[in-house]
Amino acid sequence: MPTILRIKGFRVYFYSHEPDEPPHVHVDRSGSSAKFWLENVSLARNMGFSAKDLGEVQRLVREHRDAFLEAWHGFFGGSR
Repeated sequence: MPTILRIKGFRVYFYSHEPDEPPHVHVDRSGSSAKFWLENVSLARNMGFSAKDLGEVQRLVREHRDAFLEAWHGFFGGSR
């Protein structure tokens, strides 16, 4: 489960056993977790983040999207 970024208490990572899913990241902080698709940044799942925190997470994912996609494709292979 490679961690690709730690920022503002958030941990951004993906699972090494999910290569057949579209590129995405998981984001955790303080017992809350969310999953975001990366191609068109959108929420796949939210477990515990408030609307305010979820907005911050989504902005973070958008801001770092290119780096996250690069990490995904670097790990699983393939290209954008």
